[in-house]
Amino acid sequence: KTIKSNVSVTLVRVEYNGAILGDSSKTDVLPNGTANYNFTTSFECSPDGPNSLDDVAQKPVLLTVIEVLQKEKRQKEKTTPLGQAVVDLLPLLQGQCSFKASAPLYAVPTSPLESLHPEAKGGLEVTVYTKEPLLSETQLSNSNILSVTLEAAYSVPEAFASTGPLQNYMSCLQVPAVGEKEIPLLFTNGILKLAGEKEAFPRPKKWPLANIMAPGALNIPNAFIIGGPYEDEDGELNKKEDREFRIQAERMKRVVWDMERRCYLDPTAVAMLQKRIAECRYWPVEVCRMSVASSSKGKTSKVYKGDEDKQIFFHGVAYVNMVPLLCPGVKQIRGAFRIFPYQDSEVFEKTKTQHSVFRDLRRQLSLTKEESWTPGINTPLSRAVPSKTQKEDKITKDKNSNRRMSNAPKIQLSDATVEAENDTNCLDGQQYTEAGTFLVMEIKLDKALVPKRSREELSRRVKQMIPPRPQLPPWTTGAKKAMEDYHNHITSIAVAILSEYHELFGKPQPDGGVIDLPTLEEQKRQLNFTLNSSGKYFAFKEQLKYAVVKIVREKYLKTTAFETQEQFQAFLSELYVYLVDQMHVALNQLLSKEAAPPAPVSHTTEEQLRFFAREAEVNKDYKLASLYHQQRLAQDQCNIQYWLDYGAFCLLLEETTKAQECFRQALSLDPQHTQSLLLCGIVATMLQHYEEAELFFEDACCLEPPSIDAWTLAGLFYELQNNNTQAEMAFREAKKLLQAELAKERCMPEAAEGEGGEKHVAAGSVSSPSPGPKECLTASHGNLVLKTTDPGIVSCKEIFTHFWKPSRHFLLSLFPVSVVLCSKLGSLWQMLCSCFRNNKPTLGLIGTCFLPAPSSVSGPSQPPCTIFMKAVEFLMKVNAIQFVHRALAHELLSLQGVPSCEYYLVLAQTYLLKEDLSRCEECLCEALRIDYVNPNVWAQKGHLCYLKRDFGKARQCYERTLSFAEDTADRHFVYLRLGSIYLEEKEYGRAKQTYLLACKNSASCLTWLGVGIACYRLEELLEAEDALSEANALDNTNAEVWGYLTLICLQGRRQLEAEQCYKYTVKV
Repeated sequence: KTIKSNVSVTLVRVEYNGAILGDSSKTDVLPNGTANYNFTTSFECSPDGPNSLDDVAQKPVLLTVIEVLQKEKRQKEKTTPLGQAVVDLLPLLQGQCSFKASAPLYAVPTSPLESLHPEAKGGLEVTVYTKEPLLSETQLSNSNILSVTLEAAYSVPEAFASTGPLQNYMSCLQVPAVGEKEIPLLFTNGILKLAGEKEAFPRPKKWPLANIMAPGALNIPNAFIIGGPYEDEDGELNKKEDREFRIQAERMKRVVWDMERRCYLDPTAVAMLQKRIAECRYWPVEVCRMSVASSSKGKTSKVYKGDEDKQIFFHGVAYVNMVPLLCPGVKQIRGAFRIFPYQDSEVFEKTKTQHSVFRDLRRQLSLTKEESWTPGINTPLSRAVPSKTQKEDKITKDKNSNRRMSNAPKIQLSDATVEAENDTNCLDGQQYTEAGTFLVMEIKLDKALVPKRSREELSRRVKQMIPPRPQLPPWTTGAKKAMEDYHNHITSIAVAILSEYHELFGKPQPDGGVIDLPTLEEQKRQLNFTLNSSGKYFAFKEQLKYAVVKIVREKYLKTTAFETQEQFQAFLSELYVYLVDQMHVALNQLLSKEAAPPAPVSHTTEEQLRFFAREAEVNKDYKLASLYHQQRLAQDQCNIQYWLDYGAFCLLLEETTKAQECFRQALSLDPQHTQSLLLCGIVATMLQHYEEAELFFEDACCLEPPSIDAWTLAGLFYELQNNNTQAEMAFREAKKLLQAELAKERCMPEAAEGEGGEKHVAAGSVSSPSPGPKECLTASHGNLVLKTTDPGIVSCKEIFTHFWKPSRHFLLSLFPVSVVLCSKLGSLWQMLCSCFRNNKPTLGLIGTCFLPAPSSVSGPSQPPCTIFMKAVEFLMKVNAIQFVHRALAHELLSLQGVPSCEYYLVLAQTYLLKEDLSRCEECLCEALRIDYVNPNVWAQKGHLCYLKRDFGKARQCYERTLSFAEDTADRHFVYLRLGSIYLEEKEYGRAKQTYLLACKNSASCLTWLGVGIACYRLEELLEAEDALSEANALDNTNAEVWGYLTLICLQGRRQLEAEQCYKYTVKV
């Protein structure tokens, strides 16, 4: 298609694996630029023949379109190549017997100086087919195809120069092939590029061929080097600190191959590949440079020349970690790998490889380097399209060359020669280390060595382990509503008839005696006559008709006609008995003197029950906490969160089996609930059911949208199983998700800051000189008086937020400290300010790539900044302490030995749960050393002192916590315990105010009880009774509330109420 308009006659020559398969007949080009060749050729493919399955994998069919020029008199016919195309035969090894391909046709330059457009100018329609599949079903399922793409070597030594003699830059990797033998994958003719623009993405991969005249035909169809973020790579130099070096290196001098080599692996080779990777995780990829000697006439083979021609320069090696290919579902690894000097002992130690591939191949390289070809350089037509005479000469020459090679004595280098060569290579290779040279390459498999379980299989196996979801109860709302309507109609009719009776005969007097039977019969007759004559009886009947029809439809589900009269009569009898019974029920409810009161409606909401349970857990009242959790489940057993909260409570009590039941109940309600899967995996790990745990974690990682916690916890589990490779891959995936999430969050504040940044700064930097009564907030604690205005608070937040530049006066106004401590704090802040001005992190306040500088304003709203702290946040909520410690260990490693304040705070909380108070105190001291103004740390220290019965220090810590502008996450419990300390110290006024603040923030039975006790001690009995009534409404099982109500009733001389309250006090 689309041949030049000035071309009249063409033919197509087909080549494969260096052999010409045939020429098509000469065909005229049609006016629309197309030509129909209708040419068919073939070649044999066999494992032992010249064209093996490995050749099919890595060698394409070469098609050359040749123009046939008009023959002049007494001269031979002349031909000129117009373009070339290639057809990839890889689909034949992927189970296809035939396929059609539209091969792009690339132009052949007429001279070496001609610059061609890289795009194709036309195409060839080609059909490829085989008589029978190349691989059987068994071979197809158990074999594989290995593809290695060598992209480029960056940051190469300065000795690599474009001037001087021609150099051949080569790389080689030895892989298992058919059977148990190994073959080298050799990459030659690397192109040295000077500093300039970086390589473009995407760019095409190239064939490892040397007989192509059209440079564009070197591109492998539909195969591109995509690139991607450095952090997603599998090799080295993928950390955030390596990013700048990688960017600079990609613009500097480099050697580019962009070449892909393939290798067919039969089932034996696949097993061998897995075995080799399992035995040795690092594989050597050698790199070297060899001089290319220009060929001249009359010279014989270079075999007999000295060792100089066979010398290998700049011999280096990169160590590629192949273990990720053994992970389930992993089919490729791509990354940058540092190049080190090639030293036999070091290579053997890391890779168990005893010989250098280049040293084994240098005789072959020396023989073939005369015929080496550099991509992009034109090749004469006589070489690419040989005539019959030239082919015969070539065959004769190859035979002679092979004969000389077989008869030539094998050169055995002496130990001194080898040692000298090693010293030279070591010196040259050392330049790789000095320059920081690294190799970017990709190793890809057609199928994963270890298949990954499908999402459907994971879901099926999870459903087998969890109990089936309970069936929903039958729909009874319609029948129930119909019966309620019938009862209401009966009641209203009964009331109307009773009113009619009173109008006729008057209301009976209480002391009027009993009416005799004849009188009642007469009154009944008169009442019936009145109802019938007035039409009211008919109205009552019509009123009941619709209620009865509803019962028939909703209760008996009868909507069709009866087939026989007997069925109809039986149904009427059954219906009549039922309606009469229900009429009696309705009349008994109406006429009963002591009607049963309706069940009291619970006024506690779901949020209150959850909060009360949490409060009871902190106060170690586990029986009450369990009761609240069970009440939540009684309200709604189909709520997943209720089961998860109850399971987390069971984990707190170390009732692992009971927690497992709760989590599985939650999972039975929604098999695709990520948190339920993770918690089932955590509990299975704690019970040492590792196969089940792996299934749960793997299923959680397959869900959409992907979860950071799922990948992080899966990594922790794999590490527990000593599967470090899968752990690293899981952590890398979690970090990638976290970076995307942080980038998304970062874009939102920047957009908001661009709109209102100036206004925000102005509000924070200007304070009102005379605030009004609503603007001023005064808090008094001992000798500490804090007065701030709203703009002042904003200003303090701004000061803390921007690079830790607080005011020393602000610190003095926050807490009562000594003058010596003030001077020390002042010098500390000056050092921090100078540190950030100079951009030099000190005191461990700056984290690694996933840990930004911590803010002075700490609180519950501050998001975790590493995958491990994000996982810790989830694990602490569910009381999975075993996994918390593992995540904290990784957090410590990611911080390079400089723990953060959050690290010590979480560690202290775990020790506090285990009641290891001494270790908890050590962690809190370290946390305060790092962040002295963190309210969460002061709150935890207050809890520690409170549990140690050191109420004086606990009071100071709690007061300091409440004096911060930022609220602590444990504010409710700070109020509770500080109020109890005030009560203990008989400061009832402060206790009352503290408990009232707690009630305003989050009211509970204990907060109102505290208010009631404080008011009772202040002899404010009316307020005390109101507060205790509120407490009793939230929890009527608290004996202390009933006890104080008893005291209040006694002081008010309400003997009966006091007696009742006392009975409840003893009862509960």
